[in-house]
Amino acid sequence: MAEVTYYVALPFVFSDDDVAAGEATECFSANAAVMRAEALSRKPGHAGAVAFSRSGDPATGDFGDAKLIRKFGDVPDDLSTL
Repeated sequence: MAEVTYYVALPFVFSDDDVAAGEATECFSANAAVMRAEALSRKPGHAGAVAFSRSGDPATGDFGDAKLIRKFGDVPDDLSTL
């Protein structure tokens, strides 16, 4: 199967000791992910959000590292676990 790129908006919510990742939303394009992340960053209880992409082969489950497109608000500096 061919390589596929997924675009994602991921909010970060306030937790007891810091911020934690919320529920990710898959988007149709990089622009849609950026717009969704910006909207999520403004929701009450959310510290911020990021838009990122990830490419790989869904048949084998082999995916490359996430590539940050844009971040909004207060999000962790280390996003290597995306």
